[in-house]
Amino acid sequence: MLKKLLHSVREYKLAAILSPFLMIGEVAMEVTIPTVMEKLVDNGITPGNMTVVWQQGLLLALCALCSLAFGVGSAVLASYAATGFSRNLRHDMYHRVQTFDFSNIDKFSTSSIVTRLTTDVANIQMGFQMCIRMAIRCPMMLILATINAYRISPRLCIVYCVVLPLLACGLLVLIRMVHKIFTRVFKTYDQLNNVVQENVHGIRVVKSFVREDLESRKFTDVSGSIYKDFVRAERIMAFNSPLMQFAVYTCLIVISFLGANLVVASGNNAAMGLTTGGLNAMFTYTTQILSSLMMLSMVFVMLTMARAPMQRCYEILAEEPALHNPEHPVEEVADGSVDFDNVSFRYSKDAPRNALERVNLHIASGMTVGILGGTGSSKSTLVQLIPRLYDATEGSVKVGGRDVREYDIHALRDSVSMVLQKNVLFSGTIKENLRWGNEQATDEEMVHACKLACADEFIQGFPDGYDTYIEQGGSNVSGGQKQRLCIARALLKKPKILILDDSTSAVDTHTDAMIRKAFREEIPDTTKIIIAQRVASVEEADLILVMDDGNIVASGNHAELMKNSDIYREIYTSQTKGGEE
Repeated sequence: MLKKLLHSVREYKLAAILSPFLMIGEVAMEVTIPTVMEKLVDNGITPGNMTVVWQQGLLLALCALCSLAFGVGSAVLASYAATGFSRNLRHDMYHRVQTFDFSNIDKFSTSSIVTRLTTDVANIQMGFQMCIRMAIRCPMMLILATINAYRISPRLCIVYCVVLPLLACGLLVLIRMVHKIFTRVFKTYDQLNNVVQENVHGIRVVKSFVREDLESRKFTDVSGSIYKDFVRAERIMAFNSPLMQFAVYTCLIVISFLGANLVVASGNNAAMGLTTGGLNAMFTYTTQILSSLMMLSMVFVMLTMARAPMQRCYEILAEEPALHNPEHPVEEVADGSVDFDNVSFRYSKDAPRNALERVNLHIASGMTVGILGGTGSSKSTLVQLIPRLYDATEGSVKVGGRDVREYDIHALRDSVSMVLQKNVLFSGTIKENLRWGNEQATDEEMVHACKLACADEFIQGFPDGYDTYIEQGGSNVSGGQKQRLCIARALLKKPKILILDDSTSAVDTHTDAMIRKAFREEIPDTTKIIIAQRVASVEEADLILVMDDGNIVASGNHAELMKNSDIYREIYTSQTKGGEE
């Protein structure tokens, strides 16, 4: 996992390596300062030797300046490396999500992906910065200060041998308790983002049903859960400071008592025991040792907080796309013919049953095919196998006489335009949205596609015409206008196969008929597959499929189905004569 995540350091590797080395230099200077102070007191101040006072004073100032320079350099490089690492990690995760197929995306909710790209990466960034600075500083300070303290007085170092293990055990218990809470908190963040996203996305429905209070309660409940968990964690971590203070003051009291006796007994002679300068140095080293241990505990807490986000981000990076290009892919689709050979499909291995069951179908290039069926009859599932949004579980789907798994995925999808049930427009002008179908499309080509989709008329009615700005999700255009813009966008690809997945449901019947007429006259060589709820939308199709429970239960043209299919006849009768009855 670490190797996969650290791959995102890349061009910031040098800064990430230099920062710890500069931190070691800072620690070395800080540990040297008490030794210089010891010599200043014992060899300069106590005997009144001003030469030594000046020498050691200048050395002390030099050590302090070097420590400052090393510290600033380390902090700057660590910040540079950590922010660069988080930027690359976000980019890598976002790029990975773009490679996902529908089956991969089904594993992650939108709110979860957003949380991983924002909150989780921010926590990893703090943990990474802590690692290359404090995770180096604290152990080095602990080791070097202990060595110097032992050099001054091995007898007083026994105090550390008693206090440090007790303090370490106490801090370890706190860390283990906090880790469980933070693991739970980051999962709750997903719920919080989901509530916010759902509310903002459906704000019109919320207001029309006057359910603002319910949505506020939902947000308050989830936000309250995060608050309670963080309060619980902070209460536990609050024991960190008093535990640390107790250890520090205990050591200082014991060392003061024992050290003073040693200084008096030795007559301030280092060779006999301990000097005044040595005792002062011991006080400093005691503070450095215990504070470094406290900071080390905070490092563990930060790494504990980063551990769950690291796992969640790794899940995104480690997710392998379900669909892959073959070794030698076919780059061009010959025509718009489609064949289903004994095709069965289920969305996951754990699914209780197939969504499609042994479908056999031949569609000649240039045909117009209509698909009717009730909700849940797998109409959309059937057409999603054509551009290889999913792979068939059994059997094969062929386009242009070749199995779709033989094609380069981009080449196949460029030859198939699909207007989904949920029409999506992106924030930007109408021209920018249309050019999703063809980046190089001219103004004339866009106008022609919009005329085919019966969109040019309402576009020309806007003050800015094709430069009209579309809000996020197309919120400033009607449902029917959104559908027609999406159809025009699909037509700009000049596809060999055009799939309309119930994409004229918000369009009036007259406009629907005009769109279908334009298709027949302007793009006769394009295979057109139309999923609809209205019989009128598919009545003139060359082939009409009636689906039920994942099976094609009837097929033929309108006249044939009226004679042979009870289901089709029932649908037709209910839509044309139901009002009279």
